[in-house]
Amino acid sequence: MHQPASAPKIYGLMAEFEDATALTEAARATYAAGYRKMDAYSPFPIEPVWEAMGVHERPVSFFVLCGGIIGMIAGFGLCYWVSTTAYPLNIGGRPLNSWPAFIPVTFEVTILIASFAAVLSMIGLNGLPMPYHPVFNVPAFSRASQDKFFLAIEAADPKYDGTKTFEFLKSLGPREINEVEN
Repeated sequence: MHQPASAPKIYGLMAEFEDATALTEAARATYAAGYRKMDAYSPFPIEPVWEAMGVHERPVSFFVLCGGIIGMIAGFGLCYWVSTTAYPLNIGGRPLNSWPAFIPVTFEVTILIASFAAVLSMIGLNGLPMPYHPVFNVPAFSRASQDKFFLAIEAADPKYDGTKTFEFLKSLGPREINEVEN
């Protein structure tokens, strides 16, 4: 028996705007209306859009701080262990734990581990590698990196309702509204 193909799952709705100002105002209105699972796409970074969407957390900096602290402890610990346990040298009566000599290695290991933490956390938090995203299903989205501005509201948002969200986006005055399929 032949099974009918199921309807495509909807990722959300995406509206196209004329310029950065219109996108910023739309993001502000969308956030004020209670939508939280949304994203903006533009050919260049627009800081007011991030502020309008309520994106204030910067989790990468926390991971960099943790990586730096771990690197500092590891660098100092390595120098301390080598100088006092693994290969102790008593030169000129100086103490085995001569911490000023440990500063360059400690600094370098701190920077190394913090930079690894920055790259790995950025990759992980951005959900990479992601060779494909549902917004690529909208033909007009190919211009997002050139001269178009888009605001997408995900269907996973608790406030999302296909008809009401479409009417809400329509009230913002977009050039075009598209349904994004998964």
